[in-house]
Amino acid sequence: MAEIQVVEYTAKPLPEKVFETERFGISRKTHEEHYKLYQGYVNKTNEIRRALAQLTSDDFSKGNQTYSLIRSLKVDYTFAIGGVKNHELYFENLGGGGSEPSSALRDALTRAFGSFERWMEDFKATGMGGRGWVWLAYDHDEGILFNYIGDAQNTFPVWHNTVILAMDVYEHAYYLDFQTARARYIDAFLQAIDWNVVNARYEAALQGKR
Repeated sequence: MAEIQVVEYTAKPLPEKVFETERFGISRKTHEEHYKLYQGYVNKTNEIRRALAQLTSDDFSKGNQTYSLIRSLKVDYTFAIGGVKNHELYFENLGGGGSEPSSALRDALTRAFGSFERWMEDFKATGMGGRGWVWLAYDHDEGILFNYIGDAQNTFPVWHNTVILAMDVYEHAYYLDFQTARARYIDAFLQAIDWNVVNARYEAALQGKR
């Protein structure tokens, strides 16, 4: 069997701007610890890629929906790579306190939710109802925005949607600063959004980029 060249994923550095969230109550320590978790997902992604590259024809012949090595690796891969991509979106869209949603995005949120304020209410409630993630995403088929709940790293994707805003609501994202007061964390997160990033993602989604 020819040797398979494994493509290793490289962790992205933690953007310095995320530390601007300290003025809203999300501490540097939280981000530093959170980043270690992200690095763990990168390491596991690479570990699973290496394991997949070592599978043999015998392993492939044993594929089974109840249990098989390929099933286990493939399912766990979605969790690992989901943890990588979710956190990259999250860190990137934090640290822009003082920025604002563009008029185009605000209009789109108003069309989808009735008003910008109602979108915020929906987003907060979605955050309180989710077990892991909240994603504001653009549906390319319908041309609308929707706040999705994600109960695990691999809940997303909903096909033909592009995430434009990601919020982590696992306890590790806020417990050091807010203990169990998730609602206070969500309020802090909303103040700390880098809308310039979100605006750019929305414009890219309108151009068909995912």
